[in-house]
Amino acid sequence: MATRKTRSKRINLEFLSDEELLDMRMCDLSLSIAGTAVEDRIHQLYDELAERGIAFRPHCWLSDEWFSPDGVPGIAIPFYLAHPRLMRLERKQVLEVEGGNQEWCMKILRHEAGHCIDTAFRLRRRKKYREVFGRVSAPYPDYYRPKPYSRSYVLHLDMWYAQSHPVEDFAETFAVWMRPRSRWRAQYRGWPALKKLEFVNETMLSLSNRRPLVNSRAHIDPLRSLKKTLREHYENKRAHYGLEHPSFYDRDLRRLFSDKTEYQGNVTACSFLRRSRTELRKGVAKWTGEYQYTIDQVLSEMIDRCRELRLRLCTSEEQTKKDLMILLTVQTMNYLHQGNHRVAL
Repeated sequence: MATRKTRSKRINLEFLSDEELLDMRMCDLSLSIAGTAVEDRIHQLYDELAERGIAFRPHCWLSDEWFSPDGVPGIAIPFYLAHPRLMRLERKQVLEVEGGNQEWCMKILRHEAGHCIDTAFRLRRRKKYREVFGRVSAPYPDYYRPKPYSRSYVLHLDMWYAQSHPVEDFAETFAVWMRPRSRWRAQYRGWPALKKLEFVNETMLSLSNRRPLVNSRAHIDPLRSLKKTLREHYENKRAHYGLEHPSFYDRDLRRLFSDKTEYQGNVTACSFLRRSRTELRKGVAKWTGEYQYTIDQVLSEMIDRCRELRLRLCTSEEQTKKDLMILLTVQTMNYLHQGNHRVAL
């Protein structure tokens, strides 16, 4: 017992540098859901299920990412949400914290709860489920090509996630139905997606207070079993969400900036981009739903290319920023339309 206390005292995450944290194995983080804000949000999810007359409660554990495993009606929650120091590291490594505030976390929990109920009651085996959402046996893609203006899918998580696969379509539809004070009938009136919401509504009413068919309480890839270091974890994560090809062209950059001698006294394009980087990245992420890390990759390529071309501002900073926001948004949307959006890890 004394050894355990000594070990616990030795690992004080708040006093570790980023480099020290990155060298730690995930299994050595000694984290728990108990006593965290995540625990409160799980209880909120349970309250919402109770309000809907659903007796089933998915179990939760810490892992490296958000997921609900096939065959297990439970939810894996990313480790960083269990400690504020790790949330800061997550933001520094990939520029955002998925599920880092209450609203975002609850949206993801409702989505994952949809997967859990699908599994617990074997809903995907039902003929009507397959008729409404599609063939569940379809291969799960590494990439998908969203149709932003489609009304056949609900809008819940970013990046039109319902369009990635039939099981995600169900989970997203469930999450919209589940949301407190959801006015889904009015919001989706006239949309083909309304048929999906009505199916979920009818199905959940039929499951009221019923016991699940699948009762596994297994923890898949729990944090305590993961031997990789945080450094290895983030290297893999950045590689997953990075770009294989820059989504801009020299022609676009020359429309925004110039290498003509008359502008030699102006601010360099690369300096301006570095200074505006955070604002541009967040703005484009907000309107496209793309990961900030992916957009930042485009900005990095733009900065390097502007330096190589020796480009400078040729209009006001305010106008240039507006034009840049448009260019980045258009190029990001083109990237999505080409089928390059990755499914989450």
